[in-house]
Parts: sequence; structure tokens; C-alpha cells
Amino acid sequence: MIYHLSLHTAGVIAGVFLVVVAVLGLIKPDFAQVAKQFPRSRVAGVVLLTICLAWTFWLVATIQMGEFSSFRRPLLIALPVGYVLTLVFVDEFLAVRALGILCLLTAEPLLDAAFLRYETSRLLVTVFAYLLITAGLFWVAIPYVLRDQINWSARSVFRWRCLHAIALVYGGVILRFTFTQY
Repeated sequence: MIYHLSLHTAGVIAGVFLVVVAVLGLIKPDFAQVAKQFPRSRVAGVVLLTICLAWTFWLVATIQMGEFSSFRRPLLIALPVGYVLTLVFVDEFLAVRALGILCLLTAEPLLDAAFLRYETSRLLVTVFAYLLITAGLFWVAIPYVLRDQINWSARSVFRWRCLHAIALVYGGVILRFTFTQY
């Protein structure tokens, strides 16, 4: 176990994240114009990639690697080198790729918190984690997909608000079960 997160804490984090993003999208539909600029934002890419580097560096430095522990030092050296090379050579859709990496890193604590729990409602957190994994894989490998997803969802205010309403309901359901069952 890498993270010592309870299902209650993981549910609160996931639910509050979904509710905050959904409320921002519902209250301020003009936020779609900001979202359209995100995929090519260099500043957002550098910030997100730095967060991913710090998280990954901490993971590699602290996890039990068993028979692969001899690879720890080379990996700790390769991570900052890869970070710098990525900043220099991967200029196209850096923010999207970094967000995809962050989604992949975020899914593991959620799955770890729901592991071996008997409540059926744990699947709400698990499904959210697998949605993060799926989105993260697509956004890292095919980053223009996020641009297309944002453009599709922002095509009309009705569509933008419907998607955020779904996220609000899903986040609210996660929070309800978090406070009543976990």
C-alpha cells in the first residue's frame, strides 16, 4: 500500500472535485472560452508537468521496489532529465499530456482506497478512477482528443451546462455515499 487514504477521504476528494468543477461550469458558462485555451497553454503545461514530476519522484524514492530496487537511482536521475527534455522538445499540447499523466497518477490512490472494500457504492469511486485512467491514456497518447472534446462540449451553452450538471449529480452522489456509508 503506497497511499494510506481511506475510502471516506478518497470519496470526499473525488466528490468535492467533481462538484467544484461542475458548479464552476454551471455558474460561469463563459469558462468554456478559458477551457478552449487550455490545450495549448505553455504555462499550464509546465505547472502540471512539474506537479507530475514531483509526485513521480516521490513515488520512485519511497515505494518498495523489491528486486528492482537497483533501478531506483537511475530512475531518480532519469526523471528530471526526462522532465527537461520534455519541456524542450514536446511543445505541442504539453498541458494536455501533463493533465493525462496527472489523471493516471490520481487514479491509483482512488483505486487503492476502494480495494477490498465490501460496499457496493465503492464502485462510484472506482468508476471515476477508471474514467480518469481512460482519459489519461487518450490525452497522453492522442492529445488533440481533449481539444476536440472541449470544442464539442462548448459548442452550445446547453451542452456545456448538461455535461456539468451530470458531473454535479455524480459528485453529489459520491459525496452522499461517502458521508452515509464509508
